[in-house]
Amino acid sequence: MKKKAVRVGIGGPVGSGKSTLCLELCRRYGESKNMAVITNDIYTREDARMLIREGALPEERIVGVETGGCPHTAIRDDISMNLDAVEELEKRLKGLELILIESGGDNLTATFSPELVDIFIYVIDVTEGDDIPRKGGPAIAGSDLLLVNKVTLAPYVGANVEQMKADCLSKRGERPFIFSDLKAGEGKEALFNWFDREVLFTDVG
Repeated sequence: MKKKAVRVGIGGPVGSGKSTLCLELCRRYGESKNMAVITNDIYTREDARMLIREGALPEERIVGVETGGCPHTAIRDDISMNLDAVEELEKRLKGLELILIESGGDNLTATFSPELVDIFIYVIDVTEGDDIPRKGGPAIAGSDLLLVNKVTLAPYVGANVEQMKADCLSKRGERPFIFSDLKAGEGKEALFNWFDREVLFTDVG
């Protein structure tokens, strides 16, 4: 039986750092894994073009989906466009091992259909307000990993990081969360260790 590529959903509000996360994962694993990326935007393919410009992966490994409507519908309800993109990639790239599927900018109710992805990372950032974890919602509580990004900006926006950590613990129980600033490099090793262990099933010691 042909082995399916592992599909990793990456969701979060506009500007939280989803595309940056995709870029960092491509830079980390693009040489060692046969991987590809699918991005979702409502009317453009700007996220896909950004990844191509940055050289995240060869262009043929990056597909942009124009959802034409509510961005989280295409990852949760009517997932047909994304499934078509997955099928196209798996036909084109023999032996594909890993696919990142980035949602369009969404809200705290957004989740990925289990028929679309195997594992789900949700990205928020401190500039959206330190009450975001406390507000909860399916993505905050139920994602496989919650990434709280741009933590180095907390002093400039009056965000209480310690309170955010306490709220993450309260809402997520034993589910993991990581505080990071991907562009500054903070939290990246913790992210990669989690990815190795939980997505790639690699022993990280």
